[in-house]
Amino acid sequence: MLTSQPLSLYSFPRAIVHIDGDAFFASCEQARNPSYKGKPLITGKERGIASSLSYEAKAMGVKRGMRLSEIKKLCPQIIILPSDYETYCLLSKRLFEIVRRYTNEVEEYSIDECFADLTGLRRPLRMNYTMMAERIQKDLAIELGFTFSVGLGPNKIIAKIGSKWKKPAGLTVIPAREIHLYLEKLPVEKVWGIGPQTTAYLNKNKVFTALDYARKNEEWIKKRLTRPFLEIWKELNGHFVLPLETKEKEDYASIQKVKTFTPPSRDPVYVFSQLSKNVENACMKARRYKLEAMRLYFFLKTQDFNYRGAEIKLSRSSAFPNEIIRIVRPLVHEVFDPALEYRATGVCLFKLKPQSSLQLDLFGEVLAVEKFRKIFESVDVIRNKYGKHTVCLGSSLLANKSSQHLNERGDLSERSKFLLPGETKRKRLGIPMFLGEVI
Repeated sequence: MLTSQPLSLYSFPRAIVHIDGDAFFASCEQARNPSYKGKPLITGKERGIASSLSYEAKAMGVKRGMRLSEIKKLCPQIIILPSDYETYCLLSKRLFEIVRRYTNEVEEYSIDECFADLTGLRRPLRMNYTMMAERIQKDLAIELGFTFSVGLGPNKIIAKIGSKWKKPAGLTVIPAREIHLYLEKLPVEKVWGIGPQTTAYLNKNKVFTALDYARKNEEWIKKRLTRPFLEIWKELNGHFVLPLETKEKEDYASIQKVKTFTPPSRDPVYVFSQLSKNVENACMKARRYKLEAMRLYFFLKTQDFNYRGAEIKLSRSSAFPNEIIRIVRPLVHEVFDPALEYRATGVCLFKLKPQSSLQLDLFGEVLAVEKFRKIFESVDVIRNKYGKHTVCLGSSLLANKSSQHLNERGDLSERSKFLLPGETKRKRLGIPMFLGEVI
């Protein structure tokens, strides 16, 4: 139970930091082009909405998901850029590399945030844990050109509370003995892992703050909530329960690929080609991890955000797009309504299992599977060398030849406009571009 007394003889029985990029995508653009610094800026031009926004844009009242037409009325001087995920990913890799200078125990939680375990490094690094967190934060700001908020605590949940406490560029240190001081000010819905439904249930039971939750006894939590919420309860009470996932992801429960296109279309051939491209991308990822799907779901998304689709059970597991497309095609014709405009397609492969070993059969099916497997092994080698869509199915050709977005929303990112020597649109050097003047 949480009290005002120390939970341990030490402030940090474990020392976990959570590092969170401040307005990461917008900050990447401002760092790459210094003329944007201090100005209201959003990314997401290709989607027609604000995907990421700078703190200057937030101060003008712009909100994430707001339509571009509304944003221009609210803030005429706004800088609107297409998203450049390639550069964001490259800067994300730099982020993780900088943190790994201090410790190998790093969990890459998302593109702009990570956890790191600093436990036991005071003597080797000749710094206390607060100094380590300060140094990491400073290195990131200097080398990447924008700020990060950092939380230091005895476990992941407390560290994440710390990183959200003061933004931007905040550093919040929460020793074990002071956890209660932060939890009493924190609404329970702000705790990582507690969603709206659980919040509503907790509020009915007079649990309104994180401290209310932490002060419930263990039996109450076990009786009314599932295991993940017991783990949250333990971490709020200062225990280290949730380990860092430091290994590279090697498995997936499902694989989903979704693409929006503009303008919306009533053309059945074009819409099906977009879906076919998604199927190819999903199967490509499955093969990379040597997985096969037993089930899949596809959908077409209309301009008014309604979904039309179907779930399919395969007769045997597969990661071959030609097989899946053959099964999906007649069902797409059934759900496609030519009176409607479509703005996106998507596919989700699930019930994934490891790539099966083949045994000879009487009907030659295994020989056909082995033939496809060899074909797509060669296709994957070509794609890895020359680009993702160098080789594609005929049904995906129209989507691959067309720009994903036309008109104003089809503007290319700066990284795509200006290729470095030796680069092509499909083959890039692993460095982001810098557009500012060097003095």
